Amino acid sequence: MSKYHDLAVQILEAVGGSSNVSSYTNCMTRLRVTVVDRNRIAETKLKEIDGVLGVVDDETYQIILGPGIVTKVAEQFGKVLEESGAGGRSSSSAEQLQAKGAQMKAQLKKKNNTPFKNFLRKIGNIFVPLIPAFVGAGLIAGIGSILANNITAGNLDAATWQQYVTILNIIKNAIFSYLVIYVGINAAKEFGATPALGGVIGGVTLLTGVTADLPILNIFTGAPLAAGQGGVIGVLIAVWILSVVEKYLRKFIPDSVDIIVTPTIALLVVGLITIFFIMPFAGFISSNLIGAINWTLERGGAFSGFVLGTAFLPLVMLGLHQVLTPIHIEMINSSGMTLLLPILAMAGAGQVGASIALWIRCKKNKSLTNMIKGALPVGILGIGEPLIYGVTLPLGRPFITACLGGGIGGAVIGLFGNVGAIAIGPSGVALLPLIANGLWFKYLIGLIAAYIGGFIITYFFGTPKDAMLEQE
Repeated sequence: MSKYHDLAVQILEAVGGSSNVSSYTNCMTRLRVTVVDRNRIAETKLKEIDGVLGVVDDETYQIILGPGIVTKVAEQFGKVLEESGAGGRSSSSAEQLQAKGAQMKAQLKKKNNTPFKNFLRKIGNIFVPLIPAFVGAGLIAGIGSILANNITAGNLDAATWQQYVTILNIIKNAIFSYLVIYVGINAAKEFGATPALGGVIGGVTLLTGVTADLPILNIFTGAPLAAGQGGVIGVLIAVWILSVVEKYLRKFIPDSVDIIVTPTIALLVVGLITIFFIMPFAGFISSNLIGAINWTLERGGAFSGFVLGTAFLPLVMLGLHQVLTPIHIEMINSSGMTLLLPILAMAGAGQVGASIALWIRCKKNKSLTNMIKGALPVGILGIGEPLIYGVTLPLGRPFITACLGGGIGGAVIGLFGNVGAIAIGPSGVALLPLIANGLWFKYLIGLIAAYIGGFIITYFFGTPKDAMLEQE
């Protein structure tokens, strides 16, 4: 048996066995399990499993495993569930467990699922599946940008290297040029519309077929509409309206003609609303929101950088960071780079510095140091959840000092000014190729400042005494 299979077996036992699992899924770093009875979870045993970096008790019970590993463990988890045979339970017992699980889920939703939190969760579900594409295409874009910059500077021969830049740009554009279509499909899944129709509505914002000679005019300003105006923000609004229209039409359209009539009317109505109302409206909101952020960054300098760098990790915990993704995308579309991402990336760097300090101060605590050793390389590459949920947050004070370290790095980036990323991608060291205008060295200085800041503050003020005690 593989180590991933063994890990899946141990996790299943710790969460109460197959009879306690009603569903499961995984994201980039976590195995998310919906359990019937949370009292049956042996959380202490679960945290002691070699390979488990931490747990999060949310609407689903989330076991943090780290990128790459989680996909393999999730696959084995499904196989172990089948092997254990949930069907071995009696039908009456299964019904009781299902009813109890539904009751607990309803209580949990009533307690935790405010409309605002539910909205944020939907935003996350729309964009999180796209992150691998952002990462891969973003790094490819970074490589292409480095080559293009060297061609412009005369360091590389254009006749030889331009063809490679073109090829890399083709791969990159496959996600970024048609991002609104991907967002439309995912948004339709979340809002309860037909995914294919959501993709079409996203594609409508590209204004394919419109030429400079035959433009579509903004009915409010008289200026020609630009392809992609309003971006993903407009798509989210449009697809939500699509879901409302679809559900309304299906109330009275006969089933025999539903497949013909409903899509046709829905696309026509929502398509017209998108072109003549949502695109102008969303464009107005996006341009003013981005303008406000840019104004804050330009005027605030180091102070704004410190506030953003310090506050980002709490935003991640609350799920608010997902709302920033459309803002990053709109900033890139409007100015070619996002000034927010390099500053916010400092938050993860503060976690790295804090974790190194804990590693040194708590060297007798083998359990903690092993956790740090497993999560630190991933944190350096910009995946901060293992460090947050497995190391600093459970200890309390180190999380606060790590946030302050991120604020120091953010202040440095804000002091430099105009340090932006050309695409959404991993933070940490992995973001270096995506830094615009050759300012990667300034970004690197910010990273080092956050590392040092998080380390010093945690070393002297953020290390709990009980964490330094000898533990196996």
